[in-house]
Amino acid sequence: MTQPAKRQFSVYLPVELIRRVKHASVDADESLSSFVERALEDHLRRSETPSEERP
Repeated sequence: MTQPAKRQFSVYLPVELIRRVKHASVDADESLSSFVERALEDHLRRSETPSEERP
C-alpha cells in the first residue's frame, strides 16, 4: 500500500506545548510527525458531526 503524499506544514505554538508534544511523542515511541498527525486525526474524528463525516 502506498503512503499518501506529505508536505511540510509550519505552525507557531507556545514553547511549553512544543516541549510537551515532543516528550509525548518520545514516550509513545513515535516520530513527532506521526504523533501530531495521529493527534490531529483523532481530534477531527471526535469533533465531526454526522453530516460532516466522510463516506
